[in-house]
Amino acid sequence: MPLDRLRSIVPMFGGGTQYVETLDAILAFVEAHRPMTDELVGWHRGSFPNVSSRDSIMRRVSYLQQVGFLRQANDQWGLGDAGREYVEQGDVVTLLRIMCDRNVGLRSLMYALVAGPMTLAEVSEQQLDTHPELGWSRGETDMAKQRVNWLRSMGLVENRGDEYALTDDGLQFVERAVEEWADSDWTPSVSDAGMRAGTYETTVHARTVDPEFRATVLSRHDRTCPVSGVDHPGLLDVAHILSWSDFPEYRADLSNVLALSKTHHAAFDRELFTIDQDYRLRVNPEFETQSDVLQQTIIDREGERISLPDGSLKPQFVAQHNAALEWA
Repeated sequence: MPLDRLRSIVPMFGGGTQYVETLDAILAFVEAHRPMTDELVGWHRGSFPNVSSRDSIMRRVSYLQQVGFLRQANDQWGLGDAGREYVEQGDVVTLLRIMCDRNVGLRSLMYALVAGPMTLAEVSEQQLDTHPELGWSRGETDMAKQRVNWLRSMGLVENRGDEYALTDDGLQFVERAVEEWADSDWTPSVSDAGMRAGTYETTVHARTVDPEFRATVLSRHDRTCPVSGVDHPGLLDVAHILSWSDFPEYRADLSNVLALSKTHHAAFDRELFTIDQDYRLRVNPEFETQSDVLQQTIIDREGERISLPDGSLKPQFVAQHNAALEWA
């Protein structure tokens, strides 16, 4: 993980859906007045009822400085590079890119929400499972809430009772991001040491995906190939049921992907085996091999149910994939 990528996301004053509005107001004030620290603290006290603690104000100011929205020189505050870019562009896409570049977990959370609404407790677990380096305590939901609120304030996530779900705008972003963010410089956690997650190859073709999407998929499948049992993250691929090339609208749908070893991903894409809607292995009758590994993990397991959580794959995706196989 790059040194400037932040594990803690700090809330803004003004309420859970007003973070962006508050950010915009701070940047406008700083750009117009280039305030000294005392003036910036005073502006906060005058702008937000019941806000008086200098420490609380400066914690937020420091966070905006770390993200790059603000910079300080000789006790005078101005716009940082990220702040200048956002003010000039003035759109949510720019803001989200900046926030995802500077903060751990926002993108993977959006990918996880494709699978369905989540409670704050589920968000917290997803973030820790995908990004163990975050390091907060299991059961802690405060940090999960700040992540959700930043996305809510951008109009990408909405509250539905006790759960949070992607909005239409959030879903559209996710559909594009899995490929567009493939060149992200995010580095996997220590369990992936030495194995870059962004680009990987199979014997069928090469593709590049957002490393946070890959991390989300591997976490969801317990970092284990259900066919081979391979459990080293660097040896696993994201395998699509409905293919990456033919169904771009499902590239980021977690119910269309599973984690397979590189060899078994290649075998799946070459239609040497498939799984049915009951998650049982079905083997191409023409598949022959001298490999003990392939014999034991695929051919000898014909009809055996592989270990996948119920509901992890959308049945219609599996049915559509299998309907195109002449032998299935």
